[in-house]
Amino acid sequence: MQVQSDFVRSLPGDPAALSVQRGRWRRWHIDLQLLLLLMALAVYGLIVLYSASDKDLDRVVRQMVYFSVAFVSMFVVAQIQVKTIRTLAPLGYLAGIVMLILVIFVGDGAKGAQRWLSLFGLIRFQPSEIMKMAAPLTVAWYLSDVVLPPKARYLAVGLMIALLPPGLIVVQPDLGTAIMIGSSGLFALWLSGIRWRYLLGGGFVVLASAWPVWQFLLHDYQRQRISTLFNPESDRLGAGWNIIQSKTAIGSGGWDGKGWLNGTQSHLDFLPESHTDFIIAVLAEEFGLIGVLLLLLIYLLIILRCAQISSLAKDTFSRLAAGSITLTFFVYVLVNMGMVSGMLPVVGVPLPLVSYGGTALVTMLASFGVLMAISTEGE
Repeated sequence: MQVQSDFVRSLPGDPAALSVQRGRWRRWHIDLQLLLLLMALAVYGLIVLYSASDKDLDRVVRQMVYFSVAFVSMFVVAQIQVKTIRTLAPLGYLAGIVMLILVIFVGDGAKGAQRWLSLFGLIRFQPSEIMKMAAPLTVAWYLSDVVLPPKARYLAVGLMIALLPPGLIVVQPDLGTAIMIGSSGLFALWLSGIRWRYLLGGGFVVLASAWPVWQFLLHDYQRQRISTLFNPESDRLGAGWNIIQSKTAIGSGGWDGKGWLNGTQSHLDFLPESHTDFIIAVLAEEFGLIGVLLLLLIYLLIILRCAQISSLAKDTFSRLAAGSITLTFFVYVLVNMGMVSGMLPVVGVPLPLVSYGGTALVTMLASFGVLMAISTEGE
């Protein structure tokens, strides 16, 4: 009977065996539940990318290489102790600020934007990617030694930390990245328990600054994107083309879609950027509402797991950092789907772990490495 009992406990579906397996993963500072969800999302994204890139296998292979590098970076970050991450956060922030200033003066430009730095002509990268992690972690670092909710003077410093990077990024110009980085820092502030009068005051400032921002800060093409949101048919062959074609693709997919590789909007080149920012339109056309709901379910499970990690964190820094990373991931999904469906202006935000691209993918999974380090702290 004892031998039989040991055999039953060793079965793959046995709860005790699963618990042992999870314990082994956690000793490597890997949250198994989160890892499996991220891998499922990556596989789903590769399937959609193959069709969205018009069966370009080379592009899919490159994306697989990017995923490999990104998952390795996540594993490496997960091994770092939370107290070390907390110490390194402001150093990374300062380095990022210096590089963003350098971009203004000596950065490389392309398509009217100056967003890159080149190291000896060998490596070309966007310093703004560093700030996607450094900004929220630095706000969390600053507030971790402050009595919460923060008083006005601490809130002012936190706002400066959160808004300085997007201020430098807007100059490049890169409005989408600036919004996402600014939001990530503000999320850390919001999670610290800001009093309602500060929130209302901030809302008033945003409303009061809307006209000056529109008139003096936004470029002509950015104002046109916002105007096109309300009436894309006013410029069907110009600024409104992307939104019209993406909505056509989404609507034509119906309940169960046209079938994998059978989409017409992307394969006939009606849908621009089908493998990057507008990839969910391809998914909706080929897999229908069912495919979109499946994607949303995976995203929801990832967000719920990340929120659980945040709620169980052991200190203020960990809670603020995990919470801000979780909310930023949620906003990435929300903004991309909103702009592709015509509910938000097109600002060039990729769909997390589905859109083609390497740098943003590595940054995103490195952030999940921070979550895993927080999840497995002390184990």
